[in-house]
Amino acid sequence: MNPIIALLKENNISDTQINEIFQTLTQNPLAAMTTISQLGLPQDKLQQLMAQVMQNPALIKEAVEELGLDFSKVEEAKAQLNK
Repeated sequence: MNPIIALLKENNISDTQINEIFQTLTQNPLAAMTTISQLGLPQDKLQQLMAQVMQNPALIKEAVEELGLDFSKVEEAKAQLNK
């Protein structure tokens, strides 16, 4: 299992919420970070999650694929941010 998904599940984040987070992530990465910060994760877990994302962005792609979402939307969002 993807370590990001595993960390969220360990902290009692529902499958529905996880799907919503990654759906938001594929459309608006900045909004997803705000959503993640509002989940009520303990500060150390939140920092661990953010560190994983920053150090290994490929984990996002793996998680999106594991959840059956469309990764091309992440690429489109990134392109929009770079404009």
